[in-house]
Amino acid sequence: MKKMNVESFNLDHTKVKAPYVRLAGVIEGKNGDVVRKYDIRFKQPNKEHMEMPALHSLEHLMAEHIRNHTNQVVDLSPMGCQTGFYLTMINHDDYEEVLDILEKTLRDVLNATEVPACNEVQCGWAANHSLEGAKQLAKEMLEKRNEWPIVFAE
Repeated sequence: MKKMNVESFNLDHTKVKAPYVRLAGVIEGKNGDVVRKYDIRFKQPNKEHMEMPALHSLEHLMAEHIRNHTNQVVDLSPMGCQTGFYLTMINHDDYEEVLDILEKTLRDVLNATEVPACNEVQCGWAANHSLEGAKQLAKEMLEKRNEWPIVFAE
């Protein structure tokens, strides 16, 4: 296949085994800052996906709570395919610590009593949320914590 400009378009999605956390890219800025992008895959590509209300709430919860565990997050964004998220961090290169931060964040999701910014002032589709769905996704991901470093099926 022709090499594409988008890193994930060059990933053979038939060879990965979700759930996993994968370093998907590193960019060094001209002033020495280093940005790392992680592929946090919750669901097996082309086999399953997260339903939008649950994914949307999980995005709000993770984006808010992950910043309680590190100040190096640039962004946490859902994938359009609804199978995971991208986490972008600046000047942070410890993969194991990323896994720990993600684990703490997902535990925060399990303990949440509401979805942050779930209103028409702060959210573009406030009616499209599911706290229970987000908690279920977090629970499923945490149950397979030991598998996160394993990206490819054998």
